[in-house]
Amino acid sequence: MGLSLPVPVPLSGAALRAGALEVVVLGGHLLLYPTGVCQEKTAAVPATTRPPVLLLHGFTDNRSVFVLLRRALAAGGLRHVEAYNYSPLTLDLRVIARHLARRVEELCERTGHGQVDLVGHSLGGLVGRYYVQRLGGDTRVRTLVTLGTPHSGTRVAPFMDAHPLVRQMRPDSEVLAELAAPSPGCATRCVAFWSEFDTLMTPVGSARIEHPDLYVENVQVMGIGHLALPAHPAVIAAVARALDGPAPTAISGPDAASVA
Repeated sequence: MGLSLPVPVPLSGAALRAGALEVVVLGGHLLLYPTGVCQEKTAAVPATTRPPVLLLHGFTDNRSVFVLLRRALAAGGLRHVEAYNYSPLTLDLRVIARHLARRVEELCERTGHGQVDLVGHSLGGLVGRYYVQRLGGDTRVRTLVTLGTPHSGTRVAPFMDAHPLVRQMRPDSEVLAELAAPSPGCATRCVAFWSEFDTLMTPVGSARIEHPDLYVENVQVMGIGHLALPAHPAVIAAVARALDGPAPTAISGPDAASVA
């Protein structure tokens, strides 16, 4: 299923707007980055009616990227929201996924919920998906939301291939081959947000999930770039709706539905 978050501006105007927004978001994130370097402390939490949410940041990033998203998801006290910082020295996505598995078990025990929801930006989405598909995480993860995640791999910035994590995000990597393998009976619902203005996805559309065994909703975002995906109000509202249940299905065009 394809879904869209339309922004009613011409293509050229949308491109300029997306680029300008990326610059603004980058500036704000650079200011906030130091606040998210350390892993947050875990503590007992009050009972909530909905499963807790664990946020997974992208490559070279940290939990500070989720300041606005986290605040919105936790509003009203219906959800407990935490962010997981993985070590910047980690060289294998699969190691991060194994650490995530332990963190999810701890979060379930601490909150009293049997399941969690995961929201991953960029590489964080691949980590969550690997946990769900390859480590049995579908028994613990109700919904996996990914934002600008290279599910089909990306060829952007070939000069960065020296880093093992970047190589694992390439279309021909062993990790992506594992994720493309059959996953019969996978119980996790996946919602993948992708944008035609995501300059880190080469080719465009790599952030869509295309897998016959997964329950997937691909949400096309219009006029928003890679860095802005976790911070844009329209995306944040759509993520919250996705965690509340199935996305709307009002068809507005061939293989497209509106969630604006």
